[in-house]
Amino acid sequence: MSALRLAFMGTPDFAVPTLAEIIAQDHEVACVYTRPPRPAGRGQEDRKSPVHVFAEHQSLPVRTPASLKDETVQAAFAALDLDVAVVVAYGLILPKPVLEAPRLGCLNLHASLLPRWRGAAPIQRAIMAGDTETGVMVMQMEEGLDTGPILLAEQTSIGARETAGTLHDRLAQVGASLMGRALAALSRGGLDSAHQAQEGVTYAHKIEKSEARIDWTKPATELDRIIRGLTPFPGAFFELGSVRIKVLRAEAVAGEGAPGTVTGPGLTVACGKGALRITELQRAGKAAMDASAFLRGTDVPEGTVLR
Repeated sequence: MSALRLAFMGTPDFAVPTLAEIIAQDHEVACVYTRPPRPAGRGQEDRKSPVHVFAEHQSLPVRTPASLKDETVQAAFAALDLDVAVVVAYGLILPKPVLEAPRLGCLNLHASLLPRWRGAAPIQRAIMAGDTETGVMVMQMEEGLDTGPILLAEQTSIGARETAGTLHDRLAQVGASLMGRALAALSRGGLDSAHQAQEGVTYAHKIEKSEARIDWTKPATELDRIIRGLTPFPGAFFELGSVRIKVLRAEAVAGEGAPGTVTGPGLTVACGKGALRITELQRAGKAAMDASAFLRGTDVPEGTVLR
């Protein structure tokens, strides 16, 4: 296998295993592109992305343009004289001059079985929708949103109690291996491609803050999926008085009552259909705890209404 000269373009934790796999395969990483540092934490100090931090630890050159639309930025990218670019959850749109600059184009690792869940939040949306399977795909990028031909794919089941966090970590590792295989095949002469199906297209829109507040009028089974899909971030929450509380784990159980009302022992809450037994939760700014520990320090009698 001959080494490829490439640029890596990614930002979050999900992208780091793929960059590590590329380095392990001894490909030449000419440059790493990632989103610029952003204010974070209580002090709102600029924080580098996980990919940025990892790349610097590997002594790789890093670029953080705010956009790729500027002609000077595009010229600098073209000047890298790349065989290929690898894109994993980068977060910026790649304009046509960037897509066409590498000799073999740009490969994207996407965390769904395309064309289902094109877009920004495929892992969360798959769990929230109740999907029983998902996967990762290596795609040849084009100007459309996740519309390019599929080069390699690997399918996996979604566990009945899976959270976005556990599925994220598993798919990051599976995806790294899959991209490694794609680059190895590319370096040997090429990959077969298949056009995406025209049926079954869905979009994984970005998670909005308004979705995180628990709507107790929804069925308990749906709320269970929403909670798992939003764990660990941003976290589904309710308010008890003036205190915001994240629900980390819960299960749908039999029960009835006015939606949002605590109806039984422990934190069992009536929903639009059935009830939800909360088993793990977290006050804002505090450590996670199980429901029994929470109730030892907080009185939540039957009839309490959660908002």
